[in-house]
Amino acid sequence: MTTLAGTPDSPVRVNAILDAPLSRWVWLAKWILAFPHYVVLFFLWVAFTLVSVAAFFSILFTERYPRTLFDFNLGVLRWSWRVAYYSYGALGTDRYPPFSLGEEPDYPARLDIAYPERLSRGLVLVKWWLLAVPHYIVVGFFLGGYHLGWWDGGLVAVLTVIAALAMTVTGKYPQSLFDLILGLNRWVLRVAAYAALLTDAYPPFRLDMGGTETSEPEVLP
Repeated sequence: MTTLAGTPDSPVRVNAILDAPLSRWVWLAKWILAFPHYVVLFFLWVAFTLVSVAAFFSILFTERYPRTLFDFNLGVLRWSWRVAYYSYGALGTDRYPPFSLGEEPDYPARLDIAYPERLSRGLVLVKWWLLAVPHYIVVGFFLGGYHLGWWDGGLVAVLTVIAALAMTVTGKYPQSLFDLILGLNRWVLRVAAYAALLTDAYPPFRLDMGGTETSEPEVLP
């Protein structure tokens, strides 16, 4: 089976490594193990919203997203993605997420967004509320609800629970299910980056499956 995982010119890069072995039972307790992160993320997402408003006016008047504000909001997305990957956004690792806004290259879930030197004044007025609406509809189906900076319910959560049950019975995380869950998360993160004004590149209506984004087709077993 051949599937494309990302494109060479994509400004939003989402990568993840499926850890093995994974505990058959730890996933049952991750809702409480991750609770300290949920508390911190609540406040980080409040700050994320305020920073996005400040960035909106900066882009409108200067065509630039201030680098310090960009790095902060990228850090919040990275933190959220690591927590989601550890918990019920993927359950792809048992390694506890670091309390960090940084890149953390040793963690199995990674996110990077290319810093834009210039952003469109015109697009900043419409992309987050108008142009992104079709994606919001799709992402709403993927995620179901939105709490504490990440998601619960919806297709992603259902598939993740199915993967957890399969792992409990067989001791293995189904690779094809992992690839699909990562593709859904990748779609969501691309839309989040666009809606947060971090890029002008419109997210593709495409499910790029697999844990690794490459410039060439990735051959999956």
